Amino acid sequence: MDPQHDVNVEVAPIYARGSLQGFILVGRWPVDTVEWTQFLWLAVRVAAVPAMLPHGSTVFRVIESVPEHSPVHSVGVVLAEGQLVGDHALQPGRFAAEQPAGLAVLHPPTSTIASVPEYETASGCLLLPGLPYLGLAHRAAWIEADARGTVTRLSAKDDVDPGDDPDTAALSLLLAS
Repeated sequence: MDPQHDVNVEVAPIYARGSLQGFILVGRWPVDTVEWTQFLWLAVRVAAVPAMLPHGSTVFRVIESVPEHSPVHSVGVVLAEGQLVGDHALQPGRFAAEQPAGLAVLHPPTSTIASVPEYETASGCLLLPGLPYLGLAHRAAWIEADARGTVTRLSAKDDVDPGDDPDTAALSLLLAS
């Protein structure tokens, strides 16, 4: 067994100024699509809490460095960057100069059409961009869950065509333009 897998990936939400500002990753970096999907499951559970995302669907950027006053053993952060749609939506090309390790979008229950109507769910998508011209495929995960962790939809995939899904298309547009 890989000794690095003996250390857990720990995630702590950052809540300030009345809304979810991001997440701190502690211990080690997620190593594959499955571990990133587990991160997304936690993030969607947090987004399902009422008023956690008061401004609607929010885009988060994966950063492989940590702020100066981060907890010990922090390895990275996933920070809120802005809204996906609306009057203050992020503009295409926002991340073109410095490509992040990944982008995620979290949709609160008010912006999610629940696949199982009796559950009030939030949803999210995580895009881990690859370099297809070098043989490194795009990877993505999609989750719909409630605040207690009940999953009503889950999918993770390697070798993703970003144009096949509205969320991955929007996130790839933010990266590429």
